[in-house]
Amino acid sequence: MADRFTTFADLKAAAEAGVDYRIRLDDRGSPAVILAPHGGTIEPETAELAEAIAGDDLSFYLFEALKPGAHGDFHLTSHRYDEPRALDLVGRSERAVALHGRRDDGTNTVWLGGRDAALRDAIGTALETSGFDAARNDRLPGEHPDNICNRTRSGRGVQLELPRSLRHVLADEAETARTFCTAIRKALGAV
Repeated sequence: MADRFTTFADLKAAAEAGVDYRIRLDDRGSPAVILAPHGGTIEPETAELAEAIAGDDLSFYLFEALKPGAHGDFHLTSHRYDEPRALDLVGRSERAVALHGRRDDGTNTVWLGGRDAALRDAIGTALETSGFDAARNDRLPGEHPDNICNRTRSGRGVQLELPRSLRHVLADEAETARTFCTAIRKALGAV
């Protein structure tokens, strides 16, 4: 489905903050920021996972659609995601990891993308070591320079695409979610 809006300004003009969507962020001055630009009803569980990965010390940014609707109603494609506070926070960060949801394909494989190859590969290794399946994302590679995850000071970030089935497991199984989040944090600390 195509996006209804091509810029955040268009979305903001047609929707009401606090009713249709909300933005939550915490700038903790960390070198990395964790993002969920399609949280809430767009790609469920991504915002909660991003906040859990951020923990008490990493900066985070969450856009959450609050009303049910078609996927494209509040979805802004990542290379057009231009919400000013997101651009500011990501632009002051050295690294970014963006969590996204994708359709199920019969696997629980996390698709890895983005321009930060070292961090992308470290996250893949950490996830696999922790018992999760991970693979390079050839379908949605997240390599566009304007992708919100790549708008960092370094011009590189990581995009993770999680199937709905895995997001449900992580939402329902607290220990599995902790293992997942710890793996990503470990990779951030190793690179």
